[in-house]
Amino acid sequence: MVIQVFFQDCEVAKWDPEECTKKCSGGEQKLTRAVLTHPNGGAKCLPLTAIRSCNNGPCPVNCILQQWTGWSKCSADCGGGVTQRLRDVTQAMRYGGKPCSSTSETKACNAFACEKDCELSDWTEWTSCSKDCDGGSRKRNKFVKHPAEGSGKCAGQWEVERLEYKQCNMFRCKVDDITKALPCNRSMDVILLIDLCPKSGADGFAAEIKAANLLIDAFNPAKTNFAIIDYCGPRTWSGVSVCTGKSTGTIDTEAVCKVKTAQHFTQDAEKVKTVLNGLQFSPGEKLMEMALLSAEAELALGNKDVHATVIAFLDGSPLSPRKTLMAAKKIRKKARLVWVTVTKFSPLAAVKSWSTRRWQENLIKVTEATELNDADTMTHVVANICPNEFPKLKFSLK
Repeated sequence: MVIQVFFQDCEVAKWDPEECTKKCSGGEQKLTRAVLTHPNGGAKCLPLTAIRSCNNGPCPVNCILQQWTGWSKCSADCGGGVTQRLRDVTQAMRYGGKPCSSTSETKACNAFACEKDCELSDWTEWTSCSKDCDGGSRKRNKFVKHPAEGSGKCAGQWEVERLEYKQCNMFRCKVDDITKALPCNRSMDVILLIDLCPKSGADGFAAEIKAANLLIDAFNPAKTNFAIIDYCGPRTWSGVSVCTGKSTGTIDTEAVCKVKTAQHFTQDAEKVKTVLNGLQFSPGEKLMEMALLSAEAELALGNKDVHATVIAFLDGSPLSPRKTLMAAKKIRKKARLVWVTVTKFSPLAAVKSWSTRRWQENLIKVTEATELNDADTMTHVVANICPNEFPKLKFSLK
């Protein structure tokens, strides 16, 4: 007899997952399942619940940006430019996060045309007269309030749109003694540049020395510092090349170049005249630029609280007008530069450019050297540089 045995294993359904506890960075998910067939002598049911990890991927990281910077300066002052602002990335996007938006912005600026002229101030008041007699001038100026933009225009400081002159004290100076120059009672530093080799020769040199004596006598010795620089130059081109060439060796400027500071600043007028009258006529080429640069060096020894004036006698043309102009520009930064010129032989147009502005009041012209020793000629010099009230002078490079 065969005995039949019946048994039934437990049978369960598929897992039914619940929602993960996290959306990212590792959560837990509960799994459940139901019994489809209970066991009957067979295998027991497997577990009906389970736990598993879920969503283990990293969470998305969104981009984070800083605040905008200010707008940059426009790339053009006119005619259309661009301005830009920026912002930095604090945190970059990762793992599918929100990407960064724009980190720079640009916009147009200054689209107006590049043709704005400068804006000038109103006229200043007229200055006091530059001279007490012998014909002086008053001036008034305009200043730049706003500069020109782009290709706009603006008059220069010496142009008539910004500088005007008018005549004043248009009468001759009166002197008690016609054999003497107009007296000056102001505190001043005066440097005399004496031309040792005037084109007019020995007679012209004698007249120049007489003129310089008249000038010295015109100033109050208790208030005036005088210095004397005499100048000429070598008679040969080889000598000139030694003084003006590219040699770096030591050069005796007095013996070779014939440029000498004969007297440093002093208030001893008699001593100055003794030195002056001891100078000798010496033919040669005129190294005018070296004389002017010597005067510039001498100015460092002067009185910083008074006006400084360099009076240059010139009879003939300097060897190098170009270098003379360069040296004159340096002098005019520190002192008033006045020329007493014999026009018969001198380059008058160039001398005007070497003078302190206005040249009309810083250039005394005589046709012949013999006119130098006329006291009236030296009165013109004193009248130019010794008014009762000095106007404010600006020494120009132009």
